[in-house]
Amino acid sequence: MVNDEILEIDSLVYMYGDMTVLDAISLSVRRGEILGILGPNGCGKTTLLKNLNRNLSPHGGCVMIDGSDIEGMSKKEIAKKMSAVPQTNEIKFAFTVREIVGMGRMPFQESLRGASSEDLRIIDKAMEQTGILSMADRHINTMSGGERQRAIIARAVAQTPEIVLMDEPTLHLDINMQFEVLDLMRKLAKENDLTVVIVSHDLPMVTRYCDRIMLIHNHRVFAMGPPEDVLTEENMRLVFNVDAELEKDARTGKNTVRLFGSCKEHGSGI
Repeated sequence: MVNDEILEIDSLVYMYGDMTVLDAISLSVRRGEILGILGPNGCGKTTLLKNLNRNLSPHGGCVMIDGSDIEGMSKKEIAKKMSAVPQTNEIKFAFTVREIVGMGRMPFQESLRGASSEDLRIIDKAMEQTGILSMADRHINTMSGGERQRAIIARAVAQTPEIVLMDEPTLHLDINMQFEVLDLMRKLAKENDLTVVIVSHDLPMVTRYCDRIMLIHNHRVFAMGPPEDVLTEENMRLVFNVDAELEKDARTGKNTVRLFGSCKEHGSGI
């Protein structure tokens, strides 16, 4: 029987020097879900993401993919299971879009062998799915921020992963592109049977797209569950110091967060 939990984090601890950044974090991520990890700046969200793909190694606890501890897996083995969309999409060299997307096939290629016909098919499919196939020969540094983000997402998809990690994927995008990128990710998750983990501090945007949310506060798991259970007025006031409420958008049927301002503006600062 297939385990419903594809990614498991058990009592994970990470420290920078004497400072504990992640304190006994435990989490199970289900196959096919979009999970949002929310919290204010500095709470450890990006550090957690880097521990999930072994860019950092925890000082305690473990991370498991399909029941296997990633500490016993090679980087190439992890890359075949998990891809990442980093916080910045700035690329300094004049690669073409096709070259950027093709980098997603590197874990599957033998040294000096280059791309196979199957690699080329997967690369074209990833560009088609992300709407950039017509831009394949453009240089990445001539593209807009939204177009570059699509290329980075296409690279992650070309890696044919089971899990995609996204670190602040809408951080440097205009508001319309934020919707486009997350709409695209939801579509890709469904079409490619992907599990997606999104780290962000953007309450309204991430709440709209996530099946479940983990809220981090003071470097620990503060709350975990569906958005309507986690993002209560009290929790948002305590963790983000904002007056806000979660409601269902009448037009779309999706969760949305209405922000009213800082708690300090309303005399309820903590």
